[in-house]
Amino acid sequence: MYTNNKLAKSIRLALMFGAAATAVTGAAVAQDEQQEEEERAERVERIQVTGSRIQRTDMEGALPVTVIDRESIELSGEISVADLLRNTTFNSAGSFRPQSGSSAQGVSMINMRGLGSSRTLVLVDGRRLTMSPSTGSSQDLNSIPMGAVERIEILSDGASAVYGSDAIGGVINVITRRDFSGVEATIGAAEVSVPREGGDRENGSVVFGSASDTTRIIGGVSWNKREIIFENAFPWVQPGASTYGNNFINFGDGRTAAIPGGCNDANFFESADGSRCLYNFNATNANEASTSNESLFVKADHQINDDWSFYSNASVAKTSSFGRYAPAPDINHPVFYDNLLTPTDSYNNPTNPDSWFYDPNNPNAVVYNPDVVGPLAPVAIYHRFAAMGNRDSDVDNENLDFLVGFEGRAFGLDLDFGWRRVRNKTYEIGNGYLAAQTAWSNVNNFNPGYCDDGSFDPDSCRFGYDIQNPSDNPQNVLDAGVVTTSRISSFDINEFYGSAGFDVMEIGGGMIQGFVGLEHREEVYADIYDSQSAAGLVGGSSGSSAGGSRDVTAAYFEFLLPVTYDLELSLAGRFDDYSDYGSDFSPKVSFRYQPMDNLLIRGSYGLGFRAPTLDILTQQRSFSADSVNDPITCQAFTGGTSDVCQINAFVIANPELESEDSTQYSFGVAYQPTDWLNFTVDYYNINIENRIRAISSQQLINLARAGEALPPGTEVNFDAQNRIVSVTRGFVNEGDLDTSGIDINLRTNFDFGSAGRLVNNLYMSHMLDYSLDGGRNLVRDPGVPRQRININNSYMFSDFTFAWNINIIGNQYNTVTSDASNPDGVVRAGHIGTWTTHDLQASYDAPWDGRFTVGVQNAFEKLPQFGTSAAARGSRDYNFNLYNAFGRITYVRYTQRF
Repeated sequence: MYTNNKLAKSIRLALMFGAAATAVTGAAVAQDEQQEEEERAERVERIQVTGSRIQRTDMEGALPVTVIDRESIELSGEISVADLLRNTTFNSAGSFRPQSGSSAQGVSMINMRGLGSSRTLVLVDGRRLTMSPSTGSSQDLNSIPMGAVERIEILSDGASAVYGSDAIGGVINVITRRDFSGVEATIGAAEVSVPREGGDRENGSVVFGSASDTTRIIGGVSWNKREIIFENAFPWVQPGASTYGNNFINFGDGRTAAIPGGCNDANFFESADGSRCLYNFNATNANEASTSNESLFVKADHQINDDWSFYSNASVAKTSSFGRYAPAPDINHPVFYDNLLTPTDSYNNPTNPDSWFYDPNNPNAVVYNPDVVGPLAPVAIYHRFAAMGNRDSDVDNENLDFLVGFEGRAFGLDLDFGWRRVRNKTYEIGNGYLAAQTAWSNVNNFNPGYCDDGSFDPDSCRFGYDIQNPSDNPQNVLDAGVVTTSRISSFDINEFYGSAGFDVMEIGGGMIQGFVGLEHREEVYADIYDSQSAAGLVGGSSGSSAGGSRDVTAAYFEFLLPVTYDLELSLAGRFDDYSDYGSDFSPKVSFRYQPMDNLLIRGSYGLGFRAPTLDILTQQRSFSADSVNDPITCQAFTGGTSDVCQINAFVIANPELESEDSTQYSFGVAYQPTDWLNFTVDYYNINIENRIRAISSQQLINLARAGEALPPGTEVNFDAQNRIVSVTRGFVNEGDLDTSGIDINLRTNFDFGSAGRLVNNLYMSHMLDYSLDGGRNLVRDPGVPRQRININNSYMFSDFTFAWNINIIGNQYNTVTSDASNPDGVVRAGHIGTWTTHDLQASYDAPWDGRFTVGVQNAFEKLPQFGTSAAARGSRDYNFNLYNAFGRITYVRYTQRF
């Protein structure tokens, strides 16, 4: 990783020496040939940098851009773009990664500045990466083939004025390989140390390239794979305690109690006071879903004549994921199902004195105790249908991306226009889910074996589902309660674009450069569940069908004004019109001032926006069993006031959403005091208004318990005992978000001649403020570290390269309470320490153009930070998005070039 002033200086030096050589040898050359060489040099000199459409001579410009080149990618030891970006300092608060039990099981996201993945825009070769069909609102980094990547440019500033929606937290532009000749083959493997099994990886790629005077083509295949890790493979994991074990609610007096004698099957256990039967979901589930990527890519360009060229990119990427979640939980409560309450005369009703629980013919009979089960009444049963098997999900995604375009010069304009077609489709098959109507009918109509003549003959007269002894049920009864679910999702793009760059006029510092463009994009989204799931008849499942389409038309401009030789101003703006909700205009102004050759001062001010996405505008109502911490409810369900318990939640769409708006500004300096030292320091400030956000069940519960108003369209419902019955949640336009901070990059480069070369890079993102709705600063709250630091060191000697990377995630505190007497207005307790890991790598370049690499990530096996509050980490033992629990990752890699 490096910032760009060194590269820019290298380019300028190369051009300077090239011009000198031409001057010496070209005395007898015609004037028109000299002009042609000068024009060619000018074309080579100009570079387009992420954040601007205008090509320029210096990559270190008015906006802060960090580059991760191919060498840095290899020194990182990462095998996927997702893992590489997740470990950058800009991923301040962590980001979503593949996990079982999620509707986005196989998706990896990036979350710059902690603003949310939908506020970070990901580009591939300057074009927008399509949304993941699994989410409809975020981009999936797993679909980018690692073998195709030449470098990654990270713009740590807003860029809606250039790229439109979503570019609030920043822009990540993945640049694929372009200039490559020959063949390069790479294969690698890795294993992890902490889980007793699972998590091993493999990766590889084959890249080929060829070029003539007019044509270049590059292509290849790339793949990577990581095995699933079951939760019980981690040594610290304790039994999970789910209310959905074997309990019931008495509709006569509202009490909750365990099914009598019904807590004997594997992974069921009694609460500490014996009043509840809980289920250990950690015995079977796998938080770390498996992932794999297989990709084919081709990139070509052809020089038609001196003025025009043709280019085309094509890629096919297939990603797969397997996840396992604990067996289906469900409750036959009238909130979810009509007419499925267990009636008073059912053999499975614990309040019925004549039920099977107390029958002398039952070998597991217990004594009827009305003081425990309550009065005779219908009951709703919290039950884990574990005897029917685990819930397994197989997710396969296919992404086909084809682009064709022309660029050239005519009428004094640099023209670029093209067409792009993306077809992105996901297939998800779920096994082990609950056919709710059938399963609960078998529960309610259970007959242990009483025949019409009053005799007891289980072999002839038994039918239905025994709730007390689930594993003893006949296989045909268990099979009847299971359903296979399907989900087919797609997010397609049809895009046309055209742009023109031109010179306007000379002013004090040189030529004003202009750029204008038009884009039209059609987005088509569909998320179709099987009919049983869509009708709400599948237990233990969340999500419902959604879909829609819209057109987005945009016009944009940018002007670069060299006011003086040392001062440049950039003016940019973009108008986006969405066919479904309205339009937005995003302006931006920036400056670049270079008073000395080795000092640059820069700054920017701009407005941005984020459009509401198709998934949240069109989603149908769906059910989710959410994990929350609510003392009153969780005490009733699990027996402990500090426990996490699951409550019933409904997720809704909000078709009235508007776009959210952002205002942001930045200021920075880049300084190179010596040839071996350079650094940049950049300050950023972002304000988001009318923000689109998903409000969680926990947040709604906290508001309701505090007596505060809930956002429109949301609800928290309580019963007569003040326990949570259900929560209705979704996306809302609500409130502000403010964040500010400082990014620092310091680079040293020491050349020791025959003794080798040492390069050191320090990257630090320091968050000064993160606040919601004008409230207190949340920095160092759980999940919001003040700092992320990467220190990358590489030493090259002869045919050997050694790397030592240090990764630091700052400390946090579990409990933060207001206290005006303290300097920052709060008192913090429950310290979560700084997390520091060390990565080591050694490579040897063999004389036959091969390279051997061995390395370890997290060499000293640092475990994730435990002790985070339940409200911050959910049902896991640590912050899953911020840390990982792989332990030491040992890897080997071999690369052969031909």
